[in-house]
Amino acid sequence: MTALGPHSTISALLLAVGCSSSSPAASGSSAAGPNGAGEHAASGSRAALAVPGPAAHGAAKTSQGSQAGGVAAAVPLGVSIIYTAGLTVQAPNVIAVVSHATNIVASAGGYVSAEHTSLSRNRSVRSMVSIQFRIPVGSYQATLAALGGLGTRQTETQRAQDVTQAVADVNSRVASAKAMIVQLRKLLARAGSVSGLLTVQDQISQEEASLEALQSQQRALASETTYATVSMIILGPAPVHQHHHHHHGKAASGFLGGLIAGWHALGRVTVRVLTVAGALLPFVVILGLVAAGAYAAWRRMARRRTRTSPAQ
Repeated sequence: MTALGPHSTISALLLAVGCSSSSPAASGSSAAGPNGAGEHAASGSRAALAVPGPAAHGAAKTSQGSQAGGVAAAVPLGVSIIYTAGLTVQAPNVIAVVSHATNIVASAGGYVSAEHTSLSRNRSVRSMVSIQFRIPVGSYQATLAALGGLGTRQTETQRAQDVTQAVADVNSRVASAKAMIVQLRKLLARAGSVSGLLTVQDQISQEEASLEALQSQQRALASETTYATVSMIILGPAPVHQHHHHHHGKAASGFLGGLIAGWHALGRVTVRVLTVAGALLPFVVILGLVAAGAYAAWRRMARRRTRTSPAQ
């Protein structure tokens, strides 16, 4: 039996692996789901990624102060959805609302993924907290409705993104990469020369790096489809400094109002006069010194003339 060279063996193996890895994808695409994605390809991994949610795939909603139950409640089996929402509420006590919101999300199995706080004791500056929650999809709608009830709802947006095809594609590529690595390791054991051994080893390293990147995408998709993301902004009471100005404008009237206005005008005029005087003072000092020198020279000349006149 004639032994094949390492390069021809690898080419033949890659061709065989390519044919074998393409058959699951083809069979999966023949049994198309609701989005045209294969239900059969990598069914175990897709079952882990496709979680039930409150909205049909591709659905999106934007509302002003509406209740959170307006999105469709049923998702077909095997469909993967990423849910995101934005919510803005106003409340007298921002810190208390943040505490209640965190407890509600924690009781639903979620957690805080980001938070930014801007608080002020000055009533002329509005306090604000921006917080991002990750909520299990099964509790998403009920939790969003509870968060909206913690204050006066200003805005609310909801979005559902169908990623079924992306999930199926990543799962299929992961399965193919794993099969390729298994076949290459079998070939590595039968490598007949050093060059063939190095070539197969290099191919295994490339396939393993590709597999790690695909598995990272798979984990990210699993997280996004398992947990909904809710970005919540909590606003404190509106600033009150404008109301104070309006109140003073109404109260300042009559003799007292005129006296106050005149006093303010006098203060402004005084400030302007002092500003101008301060700006001119250096020039006045210099001109005064020049004038004093000129006057002294003139006096000396006058005295000399007076002394010379009797002598003549």
